[in-house]
Amino acid sequence: MTRRFAQFACIDWSGQAVERPKGIAVAISADARETPVLLRRDRGWSRQTVLDWLLDHADAASDLLIGIDFSTALPFLDCGAYFPGWTESPADARGLWAKIDAMCADDPHLAATSLTTHAETGRHFRRSDGTTTVTGDLFGGGLDGGLGRLRLVERICRAAGHGNAVSGFNLIGAAQVGKSTLTGMRMLHRLGGRVPVWPFDPVPAQGPMIVEIYTSIAARTAGLPRGRSKMRDAASLASALAAFGLPPSAPLAAYDDHSTDAILTAAWLRRAAAEPHLWHPPLLTDAIARLEGWTFGVP
Repeated sequence: MTRRFAQFACIDWSGQAVERPKGIAVAISADARETPVLLRRDRGWSRQTVLDWLLDHADAASDLLIGIDFSTALPFLDCGAYFPGWTESPADARGLWAKIDAMCADDPHLAATSLTTHAETGRHFRRSDGTTTVTGDLFGGGLDGGLGRLRLVERICRAAGHGNAVSGFNLIGAAQVGKSTLTGMRMLHRLGGRVPVWPFDPVPAQGPMIVEIYTSIAARTAGLPRGRSKMRDAASLASALAAFGLPPSAPLAAYDDHSTDAILTAAWLRRAAAEPHLWHPPLLTDAIARLEGWTFGVP
C-alpha cells in the first residue's frame, strides 16, 4: 500500500543566476479541504533558503511530500552516458549531482555556469554567451540536434500530450528547464540524502520525501488547455482549483505563473499521490530510476 502523506508542497524552481530568483515559489497543502497557501519569505526565496527549509523538515520528520519542478537527472539512456565521449562522465544520477556541485563550487547562489562553459561538458549545451546563442557540437548527441536529448520519461510525456517537455541541455528560451535542472541537482546533492528523492530512494516509513513534478500535468488535469495553462488572475486560478473541489485562493500580491503554478500543483499532488499506479509506472525499471529518475504523474 502506498504511504499516505498528511501534507503536500510544491516548489516552483528557478535557475536564474541571482541570489533570490523571482521564479521561486513555495505552496503547501495542509488540509485536503483547504486551498494550498503560498509560503512567504521577507526577502523572497533563494535556493539556499529552500535547501534550509527542506533540511528543517528533515529534522522535524515532517509528514510531507514535496514536488519540485525541475528534472532530477539529465538524459543517459539514449547515448549510454550523460556526457558521451568524456572520461569523467558520471555513472549514475547521484554521481551527476555530485559532479555538478563539485565543478560549480565557486559559482554563487548554487548556479551552474562553470558546467555549461567547461571545455568538455559545455559541448553538450545550447546556451547564450551574452550576445548570441552558442550550440555545442554535441548538443543533440547525434540524434535530434534541434530539440536536444530527452530522458525516457520526457519522451513519454511528450507522446502522451502531457506537455512539451524540453531537453535539460537546452538553456535558451522561455520554455527552457536546463538552468533549473542544473541548479536543482546541486541542491539535491547538498541535501545529502536527508530527504529521500523518488524514485532514486524507496518511500520512507516516515518523514518528508521529494518527487519531481511537471506543473503542466497539474494544469491538464485541472482542465486547462494546452498553450493556455498559465493562470495570471484570480478568476483563472479559482476556476482551476474548482476542478479539484477547492475554494478560491486567498488574494495574492501578484498572480504570476510561479505562484499560481505552485498553488495548483500542490493541490494536484495531494490527489495524485493517492493513486498507487503513479508510484509504479510500468516502464520504470531499477536501472532507469538510478540513471534518469522519473516525473511523478507520468504513468
